[in-house]
Amino acid sequence: MRPPPRLQSLVDEGLIDSVVRQLMSGKEAMVYVVRCGDETRCAKIYKEATQRSFRQAVDYTENRKVKNSRSARAMAKGSKFGRQEQEAAWQSAEVDALYRLAGAGVRVPQPFNFHDGVLLMELVVDADGDAAPRLNDVNFSEAQALAHHATLIAEVVRMLCAGVIHGDLSEFNILLAADGPVIIDLPQAVDAAGNNHAQRMLLRDVANLADFFGKFAPALLRTDFGPEIWGLYVAGLLSNEMVLTGRFVRSKAAVDVGGLMREIDDAQSEEAARRLRMAV
Repeated sequence: MRPPPRLQSLVDEGLIDSVVRQLMSGKEAMVYVVRCGDETRCAKIYKEATQRSFRQAVDYTENRKVKNSRSARAMAKGSKFGRQEQEAAWQSAEVDALYRLAGAGVRVPQPFNFHDGVLLMELVVDADGDAAPRLNDVNFSEAQALAHHATLIAEVVRMLCAGVIHGDLSEFNILLAADGPVIIDLPQAVDAAGNNHAQRMLLRDVANLADFFGKFAPALLRTDFGPEIWGLYVAGLLSNEMVLTGRFVRSKAAVDVGGLMREIDDAQSEEAARRLRMAV
């Protein structure tokens, strides 16, 4: 097929030889199957971020580093340049996460290049060599559900040990390849140690896995892998070799509501001061 305009520059640069077909089009991006020499890969073209709410962007991008202070000030003000810089940072976050996680042994698509807003990466395929389906398009036996859930919990742990939380993990962004599940769609990935919402996002990711696979293996609905994983992480005990139980004993100690409210007030004051400094 004729290359779309956003892919023409990659053809001109010799990064891809031809465009085979469009694979999918979503709110965030369009993905095409492309040929690179003897290999078939996919090219992800990012769309403008018109479908993400400001609140989501703030949660996911909290404490993300930007390349310079001018970009940071523009992003804080919401200027046209700032929105462009914010979108570039959003895209780069996925590229950085893919390289980081692939290096840590997490099963994600292998990235090859990022050029002019297009991510060139591995095409994940099934046993027949066709584009792999998403989990939500597949039915599983109880045994299969338990096996895939265990694999993905191990991947979540491996990601967290690498300092990354997916932030939006569900059956809609996991592919079922010939060799098992592959995690995709990482522009919202967060730094586990640098984001105040990290715990909530980790717990939600793990709960989404239990809810989906629990339809095929109901015993998974009674597990507590999320709190167990996070508890081990904050205690400095989490490792890729850790054998998890899926059980977690919650503290029955009374919550210090006054102390919690003071922490919230302090955080709000710090954020207000930070925004004021960046606006100067």
